[in-house]
Amino acid sequence: MIPEFHRQIGIPRVAGIEYPFGRTVGQVNDVHGQRKVLLETISCLERAKKPGEVFHLPFTWPEEPKETKWHPPEISPILKFFQDEIRKTRQQEKKSGPGL
Repeated sequence: MIPEFHRQIGIPRVAGIEYPFGRTVGQVNDVHGQRKVLLETISCLERAKKPGEVFHLPFTWPEEPKETKWHPPEISPILKFFQDEIRKTRQQEKKSGPGL
């Protein structure tokens, strides 16, 4: 999920996560971890007070991207396009807390 892209095209609410494409709720067979991601997503969407709010979920992929063997050799074009915006949003959220 790419929150900045979704915001630009008008998706009403976004719960973004920095997980690899195809694994947006977690690792294969990690039922507990996937459930946590889904419950936090629902919680964010329930807390959204207005259209356009973006929440970054507080989960970290368990391995370094360089160590992830099934990852594509290059960053996704859309992630590359929004990389600076993602960094800025994360820095702002660290200062002010989750949500916009």
